[in-house]
Amino acid sequence: MDQDQPTPAEARPTARDLRDLDDRIGRTMDQQSAEGDDQLQRFWAMASRRARLGDIEVVMGTPWSEAMVPPAWSFGDSPEQADHLLALVLAGDKTATTSLRQEYEEEGEPLPKPGDLAILLDGASRPRALIREVEVVVTPFGQITDRQAAAEGEGDRTLDSWRQAHRDFWERGGRTVDEASPVVWERFKVLYQSPQG
Repeated sequence: MDQDQPTPAEARPTARDLRDLDDRIGRTMDQQSAEGDDQLQRFWAMASRRARLGDIEVVMGTPWSEAMVPPAWSFGDSPEQADHLLALVLAGDKTATTSLRQEYEEEGEPLPKPGDLAILLDGASRPRALIREVEVVVTPFGQITDRQAAAEGEGDRTLDSWRQAHRDFWERGGRTVDEASPVVWERFKVLYQSPQG
């Protein structure tokens, strides 16, 4: 066999091979997406009952925000960080979080507001807690207070450690943060947490 000719194992895949692979990957991703959606639906059904969100529907009807599955998200930029910060929430140590306002603008997302619901995911994207926004403050990074930093429950709960941890996190994501950078500080309350661990 000629040295320049690929062996059958090294041969490039044909267009048909690539279409078949795309179909298999697409089916797998669709199945994972459907399973994730089913997990969220089941979690939402249980959480909304346990948090007694349906009690007011008898008097006022179901508010739109409670009839739909709330947005689901996880903390941090890795599964490990998501699990660590979620554990702080579930233990009652973390009752707040902070995001850059710029992130909402870039993603075309509305800012959260008091009363909004969200589902917190663990590092494996499983729903673990239902939260309700209690307080939302847009403020410059340099004006976050000791109380606000401590409510995040991270590190030694000081403002200095909060500032360093958040700068590091945002800079890992390619964002530059200065004292005037607008941030969105959110205080939340856990309404329900999944018993799975």
